[in-house]
Amino acid sequence: MVHLLIVVIYISFISLGLPDGLLGAAWPSMYEGLDVPVSYAGIVSMIIAGGTILSALFSERLIRKLGTGMVTTISVLTTAVALFGFAASTEFIHLCLWGIPYGLGAGSVDAALNNYVALHYKSRHMSWLHCFWGVGCTAGPYIMSYFLMRGAGWTKGYFTIFILQAVLTAVLVVSLPLWKMKAGENSQTEKENTQKPLGLKNTVSIKGVKEVMTTFLCYCAVESTAGLWAVSYIVFAKGMSAEKAAKWGSVFYLGITVGRFINGFITDKLGDRMMIRIGEGIMALGIVILMLPLNSVGAIVGLTIIGLGCAPVYPCLIHSTPKNFGSEVSQAVIGVQMASAYVGTTFVPPIFGLLAEKITISLFPITLIVILATMIVLSERLNRICKQ
Repeated sequence: MVHLLIVVIYISFISLGLPDGLLGAAWPSMYEGLDVPVSYAGIVSMIIAGGTILSALFSERLIRKLGTGMVTTISVLTTAVALFGFAASTEFIHLCLWGIPYGLGAGSVDAALNNYVALHYKSRHMSWLHCFWGVGCTAGPYIMSYFLMRGAGWTKGYFTIFILQAVLTAVLVVSLPLWKMKAGENSQTEKENTQKPLGLKNTVSIKGVKEVMTTFLCYCAVESTAGLWAVSYIVFAKGMSAEKAAKWGSVFYLGITVGRFINGFITDKLGDRMMIRIGEGIMALGIVILMLPLNSVGAIVGLTIIGLGCAPVYPCLIHSTPKNFGSEVSQAVIGVQMASAYVGTTFVPPIFGLLAEKITISLFPITLIVILATMIVLSERLNRICKQ
């Protein structure tokens, strides 16, 4: 029965990904009906990410008290309720209010599952699990596009994802005994649950933590900005219709998904650091293609390549955490990594939204390349610190 736990964890990663691509895919069809400027997508995104930051910072205490299984179940349930709220929203303020539980449901489960997998499974499982996150991210925009292209509206898309999240919550409830059985077999898990929480100040003071936090901030800034504004870029800079672009916007997440599936077969051979470097190089290639004066097809190719480059970076950074900092503090470090990552998610997409509104959305690839260059510098500095 315990072997079913990895299946449950894979399902949980789908759950994490399902809501992530929805707002970006639906926003070109949402903002006019809500009577708000196009840049207001950044406000909703910022609220969601703000909630995620808070829950990630408190994740270590919650996980030690409740356990990974219970935290995962409660978090997915919270996200499901928020999705129902989005589906029922008729005004922009409603989205902002429901964005709070939307974000709170994501941070703790992200930190809990990532640390659990980093401690107990090989790097290939981390890549494949995040591939399943990409399955969710890819499926979300496709589901939204299905309803938009049939004139059913974005609320139907959100309601469908709510139903899927509710089913996943039921699966997690049934699986709770599996987490306890696994914990009983593993002395490291027992140790994690009895140790005193390290605390934010002590965690950040660990050598190399500031560098890895900023690396995560930059990576998630690239991923979230691309995920939120890719569809709008194709619509407003390349001239594709909003309904058609909602479908093609998911190629970014498709690139991540396919890339992580492939990475699972090679990451144990090449190692986490090499995979991160390869990913950064592929991301740079995709962004350069976006910068070229090509039509919408060229933009779609560029977005796909960026997604392929993103594929190994996040899971390999996560999986290397116990090795870089020690398994006894990995949960605390991963918690602040998640919080830092969502700082990038919180602030960069709305800042770019303002740039797009006040100047031009054509700044999209330039913004991505500047953030990526910063990430490369910091990740290499982290590597030097961890070698010492």
